[in-house]
Amino acid sequence: MNPSRFAAFLVAVLLGALVACSDKYSGPILPRKTFVLVHGAWQAPYAWQFVKQRLEQQNQRVIVVELPGHGTDNTPPAVLTLDAYRDKVVAAILAQPDNVVLVGHSLGGMVVTEVAEKIPARIAKLVYIGAFLPANGQSLLALASTDSTSQLGAALVPSADQLTLGIRPDRLIPVFIQDGNEAAQQLVTANYRAEPAIPFTNPVTLTAANFGCANKYYVYTAQDHAVGLGLQKRMVAAAGITKTYTLNSSHCPFLSEPDQVSDLLLGLAYK
Repeated sequence: MNPSRFAAFLVAVLLGALVACSDKYSGPILPRKTFVLVHGAWQAPYAWQFVKQRLEQQNQRVIVVELPGHGTDNTPPAVLTLDAYRDKVVAAILAQPDNVVLVGHSLGGMVVTEVAEKIPARIAKLVYIGAFLPANGQSLLALASTDSTSQLGAALVPSADQLTLGIRPDRLIPVFIQDGNEAAQQLVTANYRAEPAIPFTNPVTLTAANFGCANKYYVYTAQDHAVGLGLQKRMVAAAGITKTYTLNSSHCPFLSEPDQVSDLLLGLAYK
């Protein structure tokens, strides 16, 4: 076979192979980045399961941190603080070989803010999704008290010892995931447990040299009944964040629209 015929034959074989495998091809394989995902109050790592799966399908490394006193962790609520949450996330990040895209939701926004103050050099990008975003000296409780549109406060049920906060069963879905399908709503209900109360009262200490230099992004959750959109926008303005995105979702978009959240995170990571 002469060289020109051989080249034509080779091209035909390669094209045939591509056609045969086209149903298995899902786009270019992206260089691997590390995502560290932090859940919010009344939730646990289960909340990120669909986003984790989709990111891993795109060749990403994904670490979902279980905060103490959540999920399967039975640390007594009397000893929990915001710093304890921070230290758990810091340890997870320091165990990774490279800098990370750190993502916090709701209460998780308080946590990732403290993490960014503690180890700023290890965070490539800091992403808030429907999250509390404090200024220096602010606590979650202080921020939440300014939220006139949130439905969460009226749904809270403190324990007798004031160490945990529950949510009225009839308000759990309307407050957290009114836009989710039945399966997603059942996940929230099945994994619910009362929330440690002390970390809500702990203020953060932040500096311009550390937290102030973080590469920050905020994702608004426009139909949020737990952290109102008005409060979200005020926190973003106070922090001077200019890189913002909007999901027309409830408080839990990682469950109600996980594909959109995953694609958004990938887009942010590779900017």
